[in-house]
Order: sequence, then structure tokens, then C-alpha cells
Amino acid sequence: MEHEHREIGNHSIVTEFLILGFSEFPELQFPLFVLFMFLFLMAVLGNLLVICIVCADRHLHIPMYFFLANLSFLDITSVTNTVPKLLAILLVQTMTVPFNECILQMSCYSACTEAEFLLLTAMAYDRYVAICNPLRYLIIMNKKVCALLAAASWITALLETLPHAIIISQFSFCDSNVINHFFCDLTAVVKLSCTDASIVDTLTFAMSVLSVFLPFFLTLTSYVFIIITILKIRSREGKSKAFSTCSSHLTVIMLLYGTLTGVYVQPISGVSTKNKLPTAIYVVTLPLLNPLIYSLRSKELNVALKKAISRKSAI
Repeated sequence: MEHEHREIGNHSIVTEFLILGFSEFPELQFPLFVLFMFLFLMAVLGNLLVICIVCADRHLHIPMYFFLANLSFLDITSVTNTVPKLLAILLVQTMTVPFNECILQMSCYSACTEAEFLLLTAMAYDRYVAICNPLRYLIIMNKKVCALLAAASWITALLETLPHAIIISQFSFCDSNVINHFFCDLTAVVKLSCTDASIVDTLTFAMSVLSVFLPFFLTLTSYVFIIITILKIRSREGKSKAFSTCSSHLTVIMLLYGTLTGVYVQPISGVSTKNKLPTAIYVVTLPLLNPLIYSLRSKELNVALKKAISRKSAI
């Protein structure tokens, strides 16, 4: 396919990108389509179910499930931003994406990733207050505080992503508009530019500190205090109950940081062909695993789900 460029002076303005997807595996296009379609539908339906149950059951109108509903909405946003285009590439080979749409997808994915770290940090603080200061829990974690923490997570993520979008939208792309990835990933897009990307590298580092390393430190600190408090509990039943209140969140935290490290810690040479499939699995399955983990480990969510099913059956 011929590259879509418009020449203005000495600069090349890209009007669209060509996303390769998994074109190096022509025989696997339809099997991959079926796999990702199934995972996509399960992720969207699973998270929608969590949101509906939390909204419908007044017993779940507490900070923990308020943040979980936010996390589910975030997961739906993230997966619907990347997977539909991948499905179109796999099924009908619709590989082209307009420049502005590509920048929007890149920004939305980055914002969702950052917001997830921040929301999970807010959830860690909620667990810290619940276990370390239970008598003042409802006073500290009131509705206003919960709303502010959730809003701060969303707004901070959007504000951190905005400079990247503005700067990269002004870049020149000289040699190629072919993205060797399955979506408009920041690293893959910047790699195609002939503009000095040092400012983007600096912004990315600052963003990583603010939205990944700082939340990780705060989450780790919360769990240090939580573990110390749990160890002071004398009864085995009390320890088990205290641990069960944060086991789902701890599992999601370990899964998020673990998979993110495994997928994205790679040589500076950029995105490799071998890394695309694990990244795709990560992007699609993590939003699916979050509701599964919470539904399997949360007694309250299971009870609310059974009530909803029984009411539906009785109608």
C-alpha cells in the first residue's frame, strides 16, 4: 500500500497510519479474531455486570465497591479503545487509521493505563483505612473523599496524557507510516518520527514516576502498614477476615505490575514481533481478569449476584 503523505516544505505530514497487526501470521488471522472477539465480549460483559450489581445492590454502596465500579468502567473504556480496531484488522484487513484517530487511540490507552494505577492506589488507601483505622473508616472514607479520589485519578491521567498528544501531533514522519503493532502504541508511533523525540522521552519518564512508581510506592507503603496491623491481631479468624478484605485488590495489584513488567520491560530497540502477541493478551485479558478475581474472592459481590439471579428467575 502506498504511504499517505502530504509534503509541506521540507516536512512530511502523515494523514494516516498503516497498522500491521499480526500480518506475519496469515494463517492465524481468523483463529486470532475468534480468540480476541471472545475475550473482548467476556471483558465488556463481565465489567458491565459488576457495574450493574454494584449500582443495584444498596449493600454494595460502600467505598470498596465504588472504586471497583470505577475500575470496571475504566476497563471497558480501555478494551473498547484498542480491540475493535484489532478485530477489524484480523477479519477484513482494515489496516489504515487516520492520523488524528491514531493519536486519540494512543492517548486514550495511555490515560486508561495511568488511571488504573491511580485508582488501584486509591483502593489501597481504602483498604489501609479499613484495616488500620476501622473505627473511623466511615468518617475518613466518606462519599466526598471517595468521589474526590476517583475524580483525581481520572483527571490526573488525562492531564498527564494531554502533552504527549499535543507534541506528537506536531511531529513530522519522514520515512514510513507503517506501525508494527496492533494499535497506535506511543513507542511505535514515536519510533516512526524524524522529529527529535527527547522531549517525549522526558515527559514519558516524568509520567512514569507520577503514575507508576509513585502509586507503586504508596500502595507498597499501605500494605506494609496493613501487614503490620494484621500480624498484631491475636485470633486466627481475625487475621483471616482482615486479609480477605484486601486479598482481591492485592491479587489485581500483583497481576497488573507483574504483567506490565513482563510485557514492557524490553530492549530500547523497540517493539518486537515476539512481543506483540503477549502485549495483545495483556491488553485484552487484564480487563477480563479484574471482575473475575473480585467476583471469585468477594463474598458480598457473590451474594449480590445470587440475589440478582434469583430475582430474575422469580419474575
